[in-house]
Amino acid sequence: MADGEQRRNPVSRGVSDAREPRDTTGEDADAQESDAARRRRRAQFLRELHEAKQLRDRVQPRRARAARMRQQMRMRTFRW
Repeated sequence: MADGEQRRNPVSRGVSDAREPRDTTGEDADAQESDAARRRRRAQFLRELHEAKQLRDRVQPRRARAARMRQQMRMRTFRW
């Protein structure tokens, strides 16, 4: 019974209260740093994704050609 009570009680697990005051002294610097870090992570992810697509195209040329043909058909039938 004590186990169930412990699982339901957020304070016992160390979860902080949402009404707790936060430190706002370096918030702008942290926001800029996290924004730059997010951009770096996104750029890295997009590079890896592009590399993976190129690898897949080399390994499965028939599937890659079919995908290119479908994309060309989509672009031909797209109305501006």
